[in-house]
Amino acid sequence: MATKALFNTVVNWFIKQRIDQIQNFMDYPIETQKGILFSQLFHAEDTEYGKKYGFNSISSYQDFKNKVPIVSYEEFEPYVERARQGHKDVSWPGYIKHFAKSSGTTNAKSKFIPISAESLEYCHLKAGKDMVSIYANNHPENQLFTNKNLRLGGSSELYADFNTKFGDLSAILIDNLPFWVEITTTPSKKVSLMGEWESKLKAIVSEVKNEDVGSILGVPSWMMVLLQRVLKETDVKSVSELWPNLEVFFHGGISFKPYKEQYKPIIGKNINYYEIYNASEGFFGIQDRSNSDEMLLMLDYGIFYEFIPMDEFYHSNRKIVSLEGVEVGKNYAMVITTNGGLWRYLIGDTVVFTSISPFRIKITGRTKHYINAFGEELMITNVESALTKACQETNSAVKDFTGAPIFMKENEGGAHEWIFEFSEHPENLELFTDIFDRHLKTINSDYEAKRYNNITLKKPVVHIARPNLFYCWLESKGKLGGQNKVPRLSNDREYIDPLLELNRV
Repeated sequence: MATKALFNTVVNWFIKQRIDQIQNFMDYPIETQKGILFSQLFHAEDTEYGKKYGFNSISSYQDFKNKVPIVSYEEFEPYVERARQGHKDVSWPGYIKHFAKSSGTTNAKSKFIPISAESLEYCHLKAGKDMVSIYANNHPENQLFTNKNLRLGGSSELYADFNTKFGDLSAILIDNLPFWVEITTTPSKKVSLMGEWESKLKAIVSEVKNEDVGSILGVPSWMMVLLQRVLKETDVKSVSELWPNLEVFFHGGISFKPYKEQYKPIIGKNINYYEIYNASEGFFGIQDRSNSDEMLLMLDYGIFYEFIPMDEFYHSNRKIVSLEGVEVGKNYAMVITTNGGLWRYLIGDTVVFTSISPFRIKITGRTKHYINAFGEELMITNVESALTKACQETNSAVKDFTGAPIFMKENEGGAHEWIFEFSEHPENLELFTDIFDRHLKTINSDYEAKRYNNITLKKPVVHIARPNLFYCWLESKGKLGGQNKVPRLSNDREYIDPLLELNRV
């Protein structure tokens, strides 16, 4: 025990040395970002991409905006494919050895996100250390390195192709973790990298039930599946009975809001919850205060940020701003330039700034995941807020859900159709629907206007999902584990129709 306590003290001292550097970019955010942009341009000026867009002639941010286009993955894919096939100096100097495979939730073509040596070391791995540094600085009494960290990565392994490796980002990270992280983590590397989800779950439970877990890290939906399996296999009422020293859950990938109340009985005591914002393309935000789920935008990871106001997103002459031009409370699509060789890349996420001194954000959704079939502009944050109210007022809990439009027909208004999988069912579904609808009207004036007298939008149509419907749908697509999920909002019926069909089986 004395050795563990000493190790915890030494590692805490080491990781907290980073706090002064974090404070520096908080104090000088614009200067930090400007330095990153021009460092990246200089570093990549002799690449194919750099030569095509004249990186060596760019001397201002305005030049950068004028000369380098904003791109989606589909537009940037030819460069990714050249790098994957072993070509050198494509959009980043040298060879790219790792690619994070992001396959989405449908049978759509996989994305391969380049992970350069720089982005691996100075973005993804650096962020993992920062996450712990910030927590340790906020909680000096922590015992993070006395106990084990329970991780739940994606169900993937690394594959070789064209002398490069690709796989789930978590597999790449686990394969490159420093030794001092690996010895304080459970399950083992071998189990963490297992591919088949059910076998992996069984193996994880077998390993972790005998460990002294102090922290957990993962996506809320899949971590809940794991913890429920742990409870079932160990016959305890809450995981705190099994792990009395559990103190924090670091979570990301999806919103924690719909899961917060459901975690309380599973955990069984008050612990800290810290949100992180990471993706295959980069690590962007870390909750830096224990009393707020806002995330500090991390500005020194080799990522240059730009933002497009969502109310102008589809305009041909849309406004694009750097950090200098953002406003608190405005919804933005995020654009990134990274040390992995992505240039003005539309990541697909939307964020809102809650503060500009320092720059703190909340994730509001996806550029493609919303419902706006009738001009109602319904975002995921609206839905989650209304859902929280409906659950509170009906003593219910929603495990998973998705929503889509029912399109207007001749002489008949449209509607929103929802499938909710409840872990605690409301006694009266009609009342639940009314409360949900009422709160949507309260927080979204466009929705309220379209619902007026049922002219454009009728009352929501709500279905109760059979147990594990969403799990079964993901399983049928081979998408169990990791950050896989059914999109919660869609402007078409791509997801809801097959889910409704599966719900009838």
